[in-house]
Amino acid sequence: MTARTLPSRRLSVAPMMDWTDRHCRVFHRQITRHTWLYTEMVTTGALVYGDVERHLRFSDEEHPVALQLGGSDPADLAKSAKLGEQYGYDEINLNCGCPSERVQKGAFGACLMAEPQLVADCVKAMRDAVSIDVTVKHRIGIDRNEEYGFVRDFVGTIADAGCKTFIVHARNAVLKGLSPKENREIPPLRYEVAYQLKREFPALEIIINGGIKTNDEIASHLAHVDGVMMGREAYHNPFSMAEYDARFYGDASPARTRDEVLSAMVPYIEQQLALYGARGLKLNSVTRHMLGLMAGLPGARSFRQAMSDPKRLAAGDARLLLEAAAGMQKPA
Repeated sequence: MTARTLPSRRLSVAPMMDWTDRHCRVFHRQITRHTWLYTEMVTTGALVYGDVERHLRFSDEEHPVALQLGGSDPADLAKSAKLGEQYGYDEINLNCGCPSERVQKGAFGACLMAEPQLVADCVKAMRDAVSIDVTVKHRIGIDRNEEYGFVRDFVGTIADAGCKTFIVHARNAVLKGLSPKENREIPPLRYEVAYQLKREFPALEIIINGGIKTNDEIASHLAHVDGVMMGREAYHNPFSMAEYDARFYGDASPARTRDEVLSAMVPYIEQQLALYGARGLKLNSVTRHMLGLMAGLPGARSFRQAMSDPKRLAAGDARLLLEAAAGMQKPA
């Protein structure tokens, strides 16, 4: 496979369960050319014992795209990382930040921050198995431990295993008593911890994540760290990414308009329907990710309603996208 020239990880869209599937990533790619996209977390069990094609297939236009893995067994992670490289992913990312009880029962996610040497072993096993980058996404602490030394030692141990890129969700993970949703909102954001990691480990690539909403906020963080990973804001207000290429990557090419984004998605949907048929692909599997495209515009509500209409979705006609935009009702 020919080596691909990749943009920097200056901007990326976070891995989000039930959201950043392959259809969502193709949609986001119509808006921004250079921003890195991440898969939902895929467990090693799903790849070692499950349907690899279903979990790993993606469209070539998604590049640059990273595969996020969940697991804690070095051998299984190495096998899974190798599969990811064979499928063409540009990066393998290890999840050390998810606080859900289901993930904890699998002994991975945020609870791995308590076992930095195991994480280092996992990273080394994956790096030995693949030639692409292996990165780690983590929190800044677990439960009530807010000491900087905890996350500093975690990062230092993993860096000694050869990891050069750390995506820092700047909140603690509370492993008992908070839901995953509450863990994204209740523990306070402490961006200074990520900044301090960059000062202490200047040779590492430090990417900050958590609660970032505006492009001006992105710019302010980039004065302190190497990259910013956007989460829910990129999903709920995707067209905010239309400025990314010019403002943060210096790409003078004109960004697509919302209508051009919709037009680009029509042939993608038609291609997917031809490949997998109406039974293998429901139109709603794609359109559900696009409901926020018109956020902030007059008529956005009628756009969402049209894109969610059960009868029109059941017809499986990709032209629904264009009709929904054309029929946007202006409020009185």
